[in-house]
Amino acid sequence: MKISVLLACAVALGATLGSPHMTLAQTAANTEDAYRWLEDVQGERALTWVRERNAVSLKALQASPNYAPLRQELLAVLNSRDRIPQVRRFGPWLYNLWQDEQHPRGLWRRTSLAEYRKPAPRWQTVLDLDALGAAEKESWVFGGATCLAPEYRLCLLSLSRGGADAHVVREFDTQNLKFVDGGFQLPEAKSEVDWIDADHVYVGTDFGPGTLTDSGYPRVIKRWQRGSALAQATTVFEGEAKDVAVSVHVDRTPGFERTLFSRALDFYNQTSFLLLGEGLQKLDLPSDMKEQFWGARLLLQPRSDWQAGAEKYLAGSLLLTDAAAYLRGERKFKVLFRPTATRSLAGYTLTREHVILNISDQVASRLEEWDLSGATPLHRSVQAPFPGTLSLGGLFDSELPQDELADRYLVSYADFLTPDTLSLARAGSDAREALKSREPQFKADGMRAEQFFATSRDGTQVPYFVVWPAGSKPDGQNPTLLYGYGGFEVSMRPWYSGGFGRAWYARGGVLVLANIRGGGEFGPTWHQAAVKAAKQHSYDDFAAVAEDLIARRISTPRHLGIMGGSNGGLLVGATFVQRPELFNAVVCQVPLLDMRRYHRLLAGASWMAEYGDPDQPDEWAFISKYSPYQNVKPGVSYPKVLFTTSTRDDRVHPGHARKMAARMLEQAHDLLYYENIEGGHGGAADNEQRATLQALEYSYLWQQLGR
Repeated sequence: MKISVLLACAVALGATLGSPHMTLAQTAANTEDAYRWLEDVQGERALTWVRERNAVSLKALQASPNYAPLRQELLAVLNSRDRIPQVRRFGPWLYNLWQDEQHPRGLWRRTSLAEYRKPAPRWQTVLDLDALGAAEKESWVFGGATCLAPEYRLCLLSLSRGGADAHVVREFDTQNLKFVDGGFQLPEAKSEVDWIDADHVYVGTDFGPGTLTDSGYPRVIKRWQRGSALAQATTVFEGEAKDVAVSVHVDRTPGFERTLFSRALDFYNQTSFLLLGEGLQKLDLPSDMKEQFWGARLLLQPRSDWQAGAEKYLAGSLLLTDAAAYLRGERKFKVLFRPTATRSLAGYTLTREHVILNISDQVASRLEEWDLSGATPLHRSVQAPFPGTLSLGGLFDSELPQDELADRYLVSYADFLTPDTLSLARAGSDAREALKSREPQFKADGMRAEQFFATSRDGTQVPYFVVWPAGSKPDGQNPTLLYGYGGFEVSMRPWYSGGFGRAWYARGGVLVLANIRGGGEFGPTWHQAAVKAAKQHSYDDFAAVAEDLIARRISTPRHLGIMGGSNGGLLVGATFVQRPELFNAVVCQVPLLDMRRYHRLLAGASWMAEYGDPDQPDEWAFISKYSPYQNVKPGVSYPKVLFTTSTRDDRVHPGHARKMAARMLEQAHDLLYYENIEGGHGGAADNEQRATLQALEYSYLWQQLGR
């Protein structure tokens, strides 16, 4: 995994159920935890408990008259033929993973751009995941491909069992359409791989004791030669056990070939090194700086205000400089983006000579472009749909000596009521060629979306969106679902969802999307306002939105529910424990809940930059105030909660949801619990499982919030 992917997704490796370095206070806390046995993921006692809880929940929810029609509607959306095939370019091919009712695990397939332009492209199947799983008697889920440029014939495929983050790696020949006999293979682990050349790869994996970080990621990168045993691979780079992970990236841009090694010091800080001959040159950058080499250029994104020479650059800026000059010590930058209180950089994509900026302006997307082909950089605004969400996709391949798509990129647009459209754009022009668009998945006539602002406890203005179904009005009777995340600088932007449309809007439900602190809607400072000791701001913001919904009579506590997953599961868990009087439904998905032990379970240690270290008394002092597992109490009237998780989630340990449910049941609180045996952190491995899970959630919501 590349560091950028690691920081975006927070993937993890391995469960650590204890540590020889526990403090006395930690040891005492553990002995007081009567439900530690539920952390034994595959233990028979724990799985018996899971099956019993599943049976209760399935009986309660599948008996609902809503369940069967909801599942049918949701499965139809998930398997819809008009879904836009999301593609990744490898040389002349556009690759896509397609799942439907005939291929629940998916076809990894490819087509040309000329074919992709057609309403019904001809696709060539490269690998049938269902056929592979049947032949090998494994529940394979596709985990991605790393292919060797510029031919892109040889690929290292990642396959996981049941959707877990841990995966096996196998070498595949995309010309012969088969796995390479005697090729590179890695056993199940959370591995880091990249090609050096056709006969050598860099690999980070579980090489044995001492080769993983405390977070369970690779600590060691080795150079591995074709035909030799993995044990013979040569160590080329090492991090420390306290790091989150190490990674490697090989850039084959002609004339600018580079190999970059990185140590992720924590979730937001890293140290990077360029391979120069047999040695390494450490990049002279702040540890929280994001960098990207782009041929002769270097792009930098500071996450905190940065003084470089006589100039100060704001957190959330995008800077451009000459790479060679920077490595020589020069500090001259062109500022391509400067944030404001309401504008942040949501992302960018590159062509050969252009930078296309995706700017969030009050949580709506705008595009701007820099043309760097001449002596003087030229800047302009790009005409694009507004307001809503624009997403950019790169097509330019710097590793091809001649690239016919060097000035092209992909752009998609959607909002709550407008289906996705994918277009092919050309840098320097506002003209776009519509490639694919979805048919409407629900009738939006009479519906509307609005943006409001709530005032949080400390006076901060918190934006949120309200999606109104047709005919609804602020009478306090609307079944309303409030969704949020609020962590890891992840932005919640408007999306188009056939599932929400059919299962919620069409039945009279209001959707609310909260843009609370901890997210990235207004750049790094918006995120940093709700980390560690300030994490409570996320929960205050979320509660403030709920209070504002009630004050505006959009809903009332009787009809108001909340939903969130992963860090969002912690969000809804902390909020319903603190403010139970505000809600009548809680969908708590793949959550973190036991913040006393989160850093000892699966990926938890990698998230201490977000939450803090509960083994440090001064940090446990603020974590302990919101940790749901430690704060839920008997005798309090909580809303009936639905917890969902997955046995195969090896990112956020299912023990969080299990233990919280068990403790609440002990305290005589009413709840439902559903754990999918497969599915990984996404909760489901295929569309059949997704439809079942979603139908359970919506059936529960209608039971709790319906008029």
